[in-house]
Amino acid sequence: MIRSMTGFESLTVEVEGAAIGVTVKAINHRFLDAQLRLPSVLARLEGEVRRVLQTRVRRGRVEVTVSVQRRQGERSVVEMNEAFVEALQEALDGARAKGLISGPLTPGDLLRWPHAITVREEAEGEDAEARLDAAVVAAVTRAVDELDEMRVQEGKYLAADLAVRVERLTEAIEGVARAAEEGREGIVTRLHQRIAELGLDAQTDAATVAQEVVRVAGRADIAEELTRFRAHLAHWRSLVDGVEPCGRKLDFLLQEMNREINTIGSKAGGERVPDLVIDVKDELERMREQVQNVE
Repeated sequence: MIRSMTGFESLTVEVEGAAIGVTVKAINHRFLDAQLRLPSVLARLEGEVRRVLQTRVRRGRVEVTVSVQRRQGERSVVEMNEAFVEALQEALDGARAKGLISGPLTPGDLLRWPHAITVREEAEGEDAEARLDAAVVAAVTRAVDELDEMRVQEGKYLAADLAVRVERLTEAIEGVARAAEEGREGIVTRLHQRIAELGLDAQTDAATVAQEVVRVAGRADIAEELTRFRAHLAHWRSLVDGVEPCGRKLDFLLQEMNREINTIGSKAGGERVPDLVIDVKDELERMREQVQNVE
């Protein structure tokens, strides 16, 4: 199946007490390279987010950014250190009895004593934390799913373009085969003409002449290379019609086809062969550029 490696998706999900933002960007890469950016308070979810990503993406550099904005701040709790205040009151009462100070203990007096009043933020309960975690994972899953839909749609365009190029390649390699056969026949014809020009007795040396003709023609025989090239094309079609990601395998097939056409170009004779081989190489290079975008 042809699926693009590139894509972008961004969404915001409103949940109780918070807004969750998720952005997913994917670009080409030989392997799966996941870059996760989560707030420190959600660091515990990195493993789960990575698992979600790995179940849907096989190849590419994917950057996942998660943000959480709370609509309500944490509740402030004010606590009084009663033991300290009572001890302070006793000390002040003693000072007043001795005439050292006058007047009652006021709230302002307590605020001036760091140990008298404690202000802290009340942490959310475990239930609220679990709900937030589940909401973040669900938001990431949705964003990755929508990214995958975009990659599938773009993959359809890539598949259509590559299908046209495969047909061109098929026609081109068959053209090379015909031109090479014409060239091989021309070699044999010229060899027989040369033998006649030299005035050799073809009847007396028939076996020797036949062996020489076979040897010379054999050097230009590209039947094996053509068979392998056609097999690679058949394998290509089976891969793109399957359900599994096939980008790396397609890239490998292109390398193999390029190797075969190089061998064909070095072995085959014929005036038209060099130009046709160049056409095949050009088409293979264009296909290779496209396959770099395939997962």
